[in-house]
Amino acid sequence: MTANDLLAKVKENLIISFNDDDELILSFIIAAIEYAESYQHLEEDYYSTNKMGETTKQAIIMLASYFYESRDGSSGGFFASSPNASEQAWKTVNTLLRLDRNWKV
Repeated sequence: MTANDLLAKVKENLIISFNDDDELILSFIIAAIEYAESYQHLEEDYYSTNKMGETTKQAIIMLASYFYESRDGSSGGFFASSPNASEQAWKTVNTLLRLDRNWKV
């Protein structure tokens, strides 16, 4: 699964129908995929040749959307009125990624 494969889903999640920010969104998807691989203890580019579970897909969609909505790093994105929005977004993403994690001892 590549960033391009997830672009439409992320744009749908963001409720974006224009193409002006596609390159920016793709960069956020790439960062989210790299975060997922690292968090799940997988080698770099693992998802370019291996199947991505649905919970991991959802985590990447959510994380890329979060990156887009809070580009300045200081807000919780769309739900910025909640002081805990940023923390909750990360907790949710990590919980989803944990489901497909390669647990190592």
